[in-house]
Amino acid sequence: MNLSPLDEYPIHQAPLPLTWPTTSDRNFYDRSYFNVLDREGRFMALTGVGYYPRLGVKDAYFVIRRGDMQTALHLSDAIDDDRFHQNVNGYCLEVVEPLQQLHLTLAQTEGISADLTWRGLFPAALEKPHEMLTERRVTLQACRFAQVGSWEGWIDVDGERLEVSHDTSVASRDRSWGIRPVGEAEPTGRPDASFAGMWWLYLPLAFDDYQLFLILQEDSDGHRSLYDCTRRWRDGRIEQLDGVRATIDYRTGTRIPRGAHVEFMNRAGDRIQLDVESKLFAPIAFGSGYGGDSSWAHGSWKGGPFAERVSFDLTDPEVMARAPFSLIDHVGKAVCTEADGTVREGAGLFEHGVIGPHHPSGFSDWTDVAARAPLQ
Repeated sequence: MNLSPLDEYPIHQAPLPLTWPTTSDRNFYDRSYFNVLDREGRFMALTGVGYYPRLGVKDAYFVIRRGDMQTALHLSDAIDDDRFHQNVNGYCLEVVEPLQQLHLTLAQTEGISADLTWRGLFPAALEKPHEMLTERRVTLQACRFAQVGSWEGWIDVDGERLEVSHDTSVASRDRSWGIRPVGEAEPTGRPDASFAGMWWLYLPLAFDDYQLFLILQEDSDGHRSLYDCTRRWRDGRIEQLDGVRATIDYRTGTRIPRGAHVEFMNRAGDRIQLDVESKLFAPIAFGSGYGGDSSWAHGSWKGGPFAERVSFDLTDPEVMARAPFSLIDHVGKAVCTEADGTVREGAGLFEHGVIGPHHPSGFSDWTDVAARAPLQ
């Protein structure tokens, strides 16, 4: 067990050094996820940094979608014990003001570099715990907080400078820690057929007066295993929204959405409608390490300092054949209509995916796609 600078502070929760997880589960992780969303849909980026103490690994990724290309940079190294200075090779994340301002820099690596400053538009919000179980073990047990915000700075790809400003960008981020599958694949033992797929919708959205968070996870029959929907007003009010019904507008022949229509009501019983349009999308299985990514797995040991760049041509039918069956992040343009007719416009992340069958959506098996226009 090693000491870290954090051990100087009275913040311990167990009789252990802070870098030592209380669980011996190899799948313990602690990481950040960010997106950079150009409001007009000219480009988007997904990035994050993670620590895997039981695997002895830290890593980071930086994914950019612009035009028809999605490019990913992967970075990995041996873990260290100074968590005040989050870094993986040339990727550095500095906490300038906790829960409000961050500074992310990426030294020029494989033609990609960045210098971005995050500003939270609203306070960070603690989400409901997220758990998923199989017949024999916990596969996901995570604590997470999320926040909507914006960025100022730039991203450079092969000499092309993408300017980012607080006026032109919108973003969400999350910090999560706990247990989820990481690193090299484990031996499975006797096959466990308990995972029957999932339907997922995540909407962290920013409006002038509030941030809105909607999380829905359903099984193949539409049963909700995770549900959380709140509107957090700038004046500090937290408004729970109930009765959520979501309809996804899928592109014909795919599981890729054009948008979503959501209806819910506040505690007074007033109906609220939310319409979200996709301005640009990036399949997160293409380079970010999530959702069955064949190019990268978080927490994998690469033998020491490591960097690689991979690219995906989104006009290639063979590449895009994999996209509909993973989570997809979108630049979302949102319109929220109150019961009294008040309309507010916002923007943020629109994340959706259908893995396996989802009978309420008309997907009866693992390979079904949308064959007709959605019901109105």
